[in-house]
Amino acid sequence: MTLLKVDGLIAGYGQSQVLFGMQLRVEPGQCVTLLGRNGMGKTTTIKNIMGMHRPWKGQITLRGAPIAGQQPYRVAQAGIGLVPEGRQIFPNLSVRENLVATAADRHRKARPWTLERVYALFPRLQERGANFGNQLSGGEQQMLAIGRALMTNPELLILDEATEGLSPKVRQEIWAALAQLRSEGMAILVIDKNIVPLLALADCHYIMEKGQLVWHGNSAQLKAAPDICHKYLGA
Repeated sequence: MTLLKVDGLIAGYGQSQVLFGMQLRVEPGQCVTLLGRNGMGKTTTIKNIMGMHRPWKGQITLRGAPIAGQQPYRVAQAGIGLVPEGRQIFPNLSVRENLVATAADRHRKARPWTLERVYALFPRLQERGANFGNQLSGGEQQMLAIGRALMTNPELLILDEATEGLSPKVRQEIWAALAQLRSEGMAILVIDKNIVPLLALADCHYIMEKGQLVWHGNSAQLKAAPDICHKYLGA
């Protein structure tokens, strides 16, 4: 069964329509990207998936169960972990407290995410375990945001701007961590502007333009279509 299905999604803010029949699929264990220039509707799509906004029309299902319009905490409990744009970690909690604050294993995974597993994925977090969130660098905060999402033991991990504003070295650490998660069977939906690492990481790519899907295909197809990258991504 398809893990996440977005079908005919129409949504907006006030009187302004932003999404025009958006379509998206994520299969179990698959890494999928959502690409497009700024302001094309990527984050709006994520906010509607996560219940932060109620769609005007369309369907969103997780393993066949409808989640459109549910409260964000219900969507999280259903099995989606979000690494939001801007990270949004708790500044006055320690690294360890950030990780355990929302920890849960509702789906009784055979190998659940624990502090030890997160620290193994990001050793820097263990070194900084007693530091408050506002004492971390941007890269450390992003690692913490990923670790916090993993501690909810999600079926699907969504990253909105996975490496925005990070140094090249930290970006490589994030890509390596995501590659490890993918190799372990984690389904991932990622928004980012760095096309080259995404081509190596992802199974499938969806490109948005003005609130609608304009192209989708695998990495080999995207590599073979430089005109698509130039037209819609400026790459």
